[in-house]
Amino acid sequence: MVERSPYLKLFSHLIMVLGVIIVGFPLYLAFVASTHTAQDIVQAPMPLLPGSNFWQTYHDTLFGGGSGAGSTAPVARMMWVSFVTAIVITVGKISISLLSAFAIVYFRFPFKGICFWLIFITLMLPVEVRIGPTYQVVSNLGMLNSYAGLTVPLIASATATFLFRQFFLTVPDELVEAARVDGAGPMRFFKDILVPLSRTSIAALFVIQFIYGWNQYLWPLLVTTSEDMYPVVIGIKRMIAGGDTGNEWNIVMATALLAMLPPALVVVFMQRWFVKGLVDTEK
Repeated sequence: MVERSPYLKLFSHLIMVLGVIIVGFPLYLAFVASTHTAQDIVQAPMPLLPGSNFWQTYHDTLFGGGSGAGSTAPVARMMWVSFVTAIVITVGKISISLLSAFAIVYFRFPFKGICFWLIFITLMLPVEVRIGPTYQVVSNLGMLNSYAGLTVPLIASATATFLFRQFFLTVPDELVEAARVDGAGPMRFFKDILVPLSRTSIAALFVIQFIYGWNQYLWPLLVTTSEDMYPVVIGIKRMIAGGDTGNEWNIVMATALLAMLPPALVVVFMQRWFVKGLVDTEK
């Protein structure tokens, strides 16, 4: 057994503490800024202790009431749009990827291999290549400023399809034969055997895809022009449109902190499943 040097242990702990400070201090400053008035924040030096304007700032942030040069739309509405968008994208990606991987692995049909490689090749196409034609289609279908326009173009995932395919290939053939002997049809085999076996992979992908959907910026920037359909990431950008002197930075900082909460909560509550899905399989 190799004993670790106490100095090495102390050094590693100092590095971790330093990392926490580097990550946490900007968040602390954002929180402090959100508890002061806009006038207090622009003073030099900036206050480093929380102020007394916490409730008023977060009330104005969530329900509107700011007077800055940028967007003053209620952030509660923006967070709802972001939440619906993230959930639909996540559930859509996982559902479609499960079914497509199931079909590729367990069904025989002409050009099956070509179909898989066509799906896989889409990973090589950058978003910028596809975004123009996709916007044209969405615009022609009248889906601008709608949940459908925000979500439908983003619910297909070649990455998730590939990951589920690779997992399904590791499922023993004996399970397929046993299900066949028991009289289970394809969808029952899928629902009762494959989906339960895939739950850790589904959990890991849920975390990844939820954060992906929540943090969408470029696509919502193109397809939303109404404040009622702004996701919170776009809302933050609109809030700072007035420049350094025309914004209520306490509202902006409060919005940024609120925007971090849902992804952080998803990671915290699903951390065990997320890690297990990345390093383990259930068979």
